[in-house]
Amino acid sequence: MPTLDTLKPGESACIAEVVGHDAVAVRLMEMGLIEGETIEHLGAAPLGDPAEYLVCGYRLSLRASEARRVQILKVPAAS
Repeated sequence: MPTLDTLKPGESACIAEVVGHDAVAVRLMEMGLIEGETIEHLGAAPLGDPAEYLVCGYRLSLRASEARRVQILKVPAAS
């Protein structure tokens, strides 16, 4: 299953699952990364890390290592 770090700028996805049960996974879920939420990749820092996402109406910056913990289902582009 693809993970959030594979999303390209401008693409959207539906969050399928946050992997793990440790403090990092709990914190990601507390920030709104929960199953069924739509998330959009807005852009990234010049070297690609961190990346900025739009979820639950706010902007969220995540490191690539954190984004790899979030499994997604890609949303087809609108025509």
